[in-house]
Amino acid sequence: MSKFFQKNSDSESESESSDEDIQQKPAARTFLPVSDEDEETKRVVRSSKDKRFEELTSIIKTMRNHKKIKDMSNVLSDFDNLIRAYEKAKKVTEKEGIPRFFLRCIVELEDFVTELWEDTEGRKSMSKNNSKGLAALRQKLKKYVRTLETDIASYRENPDQGDEEEADEERMDEEDSGDEDDDMDLSAPAKEEESESDSQWGSSSSSESESSDEEIRPMANLTADYFRKKDKPDGESDIKKKKEKEEKKKKSKPIKGESDEDRPDEGWEVVKGGVGVPALEKPEIFSKDTEINHDVVFKKLNELMSNRGKKGTDRNIQIELLIELRQIAAAHNLGDAIECRILFGTIAAIYDYNPNIAASMKVEVWERCLKHIKELLSLLKRNNETIIVGEHIAEESEKFDTNPPFKLRGCVLTIVERMDEEFTKMLQACDAHSTEYIDRLKDETIVCQIIEEVEDYLRTRATDDELCRIYLKRIQHLYYKFDFKSRDPSSALDPPKVSSAIMDRLCKFIYTRDTTNRIRTQAILSHIYHHALHDRYFEARDLMLMSHLQDNIQGADIPTQILYNRAMVQLGICAFRQGIIKDSHSCLVDIQSSGRAKELLAQGLLLQRQHERTPEQEKIEKRRQIPYHMHINLELLECVYLVSAMLIEIPYMAAHSLESRRRLISKNFHHVLRMSERQALVGPPESMREHVVAACKAMKSGDWKACYTFIVNEKMNAKVWALFYDAENVRNMIKQKIQEESLRTYLFSYSSVYDSLSLDTLAEMFELEQSMVHSVISKMIINEELMASLDEPTRTVVMHRTEPTYLQSLSLQLSDKLSQTVEQNERLLDMKTTGLSYFNYQQRSGQQQGGYQQNYQQQQNYGRRQGRNREGNRY
Repeated sequence: MSKFFQKNSDSESESESSDEDIQQKPAARTFLPVSDEDEETKRVVRSSKDKRFEELTSIIKTMRNHKKIKDMSNVLSDFDNLIRAYEKAKKVTEKEGIPRFFLRCIVELEDFVTELWEDTEGRKSMSKNNSKGLAALRQKLKKYVRTLETDIASYRENPDQGDEEEADEERMDEEDSGDEDDDMDLSAPAKEEESESDSQWGSSSSSESESSDEEIRPMANLTADYFRKKDKPDGESDIKKKKEKEEKKKKSKPIKGESDEDRPDEGWEVVKGGVGVPALEKPEIFSKDTEINHDVVFKKLNELMSNRGKKGTDRNIQIELLIELRQIAAAHNLGDAIECRILFGTIAAIYDYNPNIAASMKVEVWERCLKHIKELLSLLKRNNETIIVGEHIAEESEKFDTNPPFKLRGCVLTIVERMDEEFTKMLQACDAHSTEYIDRLKDETIVCQIIEEVEDYLRTRATDDELCRIYLKRIQHLYYKFDFKSRDPSSALDPPKVSSAIMDRLCKFIYTRDTTNRIRTQAILSHIYHHALHDRYFEARDLMLMSHLQDNIQGADIPTQILYNRAMVQLGICAFRQGIIKDSHSCLVDIQSSGRAKELLAQGLLLQRQHERTPEQEKIEKRRQIPYHMHINLELLECVYLVSAMLIEIPYMAAHSLESRRRLISKNFHHVLRMSERQALVGPPESMREHVVAACKAMKSGDWKACYTFIVNEKMNAKVWALFYDAENVRNMIKQKIQEESLRTYLFSYSSVYDSLSLDTLAEMFELEQSMVHSVISKMIINEELMASLDEPTRTVVMHRTEPTYLQSLSLQLSDKLSQTVEQNERLLDMKTTGLSYFNYQQRSGQQQGGYQQNYQQQQNYGRRQGRNREGNRY
């Protein structure tokens, strides 16, 4: 019998224990290969399809996580990794087809990128890395989507097809994770197996050699059964687990097309917003036994108003409580005074409804606000003599008893001013080209009607400062509107209804009664704008010059400066309509030369290249923007400026063509001309600027007809000239000005060629009357622009041949000096090439001697003159 099966005894010798070691070591070594074979049985051999698809799914998972936090730079890198992984799986996709989960990822990414790109405000708040990543991802995604256009279109038509396959893949992943969890819970059966093995082999005291082996190999005591996964019979437990998971998935996944009512609730409650917050119940104002009187209602009103601005106050409930309080007061006939006081509190609560000052009101809140303001004004007008309202009345002195007069603390003017601010914010928040803007703009009639009612109410009871404030509000809603009645001769029968008469009355009151500088300045600028809008140029110009606003406007606030810019622009356009080209150019040159006309007129924000605006600065500048219906057409403004600059600059350039440093009247105009000259290929004009540049080139050559066709045509009529009230008169004025300036340009350019010119020929060439040609040439002769004279009997212009001008004489001197330098350079070249010969030496020495003699002679003559002068001085 082998010693391996014998029991150990104390009488065994050392040789026997060594033999035991030799026999037991192979038994201990047999553990490792058994465990290796068991581990190899756990390995799963996967196909290349599974490997590639697993790589794609892992990248898609990380991409979804980055999309949740809007980390666009990492989304871009994930997209690049996804495309590379898809290219690696090209062989698999050619056999199996493009996987649905990949198409789904591309479609979701495309929708995500378009949604972010359309959100302009969100893009502005992004960091630089995210904004760059979004732009790059958008470009790359566009190019890549073109390659999968048909597949993506088919997926978008049937996005639900193939969801079962994705669900199966997700189910398999969950099962794998579940199997790993099952592998971890094997400690209990292992202990049972150890006890069984101990009972089979018997337990006795081990020898020293066995203890030494255990110390060297502690894992030798563990059998392979400890690590072997036991397979359950016929896989019944796996099938049960799969069925349970499928049932859970079906319950959790809603069926498409099935409503919430059709699905069983199963004890769950649908909560909006993701958090189940209990709805706040509106508290009762008074208990049933409370006696309603003035003191109780006023106390409750003060209690509600004291909660304004507190953290836990629900603003909507507060407004509803105030409305209910007013209804209770009206039901118990407590009088109009307490009702007016409640309305003041209700309107103030509505203004506090929106916690953000920059944000606009909601439409429902705005309509409710207008309704309450109208009701308040009607109550105050009905009780004009019995109710006294003032902001300086203290709360202790308020009186709501039955005996009039009643005293209320409040300010109607402040309510109207805040209403006007909210109306402006609502217009700024709307899209200017949408129907929503038109709907909100219809409320302006209601706003103007409320302002007029407040003006009538305050006329007999308010101070001069309060009247100036309400008059300015009415002016601000009137000054920019064109009044067609002013052009109608029948309107002269009823002058108080004409806007010009209303503006005169309101502005003159402010000029005489206002004590603040700001309101008077804004009234003057609004009056100038209104005069210029109705072609009263000289009244507007005189008012601007007499007020000296151009000297002091730099110290005004920004809204006043914006109004000044608008008034100057409208004054320049008015001067252009009247044919006063120089004044028009001088009014518009400052705004147009800056290149920031849009920003100076508060009609939009320009991109800052040198430094970026902070979000706070951008919010402040957005609040200053003027609503769209008050805008001045920027293309019309630029066209008027360029045409007036053309009519001034082209004759000046022809008159001073020989001067190298001529004065630039309009830098912006010359910049436009230089940009057009730099173009390699010049095609037919398309934009407004190109039409003006082409007209300038035609005027330089004296072709007035081509110049006029470039300025006045169908495109320019639709873009610019049709925007004027009397467009036909403006076009006729432009034609006449082009003819006159083309005549002046022609005379400046070609006067040196002619000895005489016939007035009849010039009148026929430029299609002008002879009297007009005679007056133009006479002005040029008087201003010394043209050196000529008029011969009346022959009706000709005789050109004068004069001495060369200062410029021509300087050019002659320059040519002489240049010829001398050329001769000297040729002599130096000859000396270098031929060397210094005998004849050159003699000539050079003779010149030097002659020079010495000449200098000596000059010194002698100078000494003689000095001696004579001294002798003369003696006598």
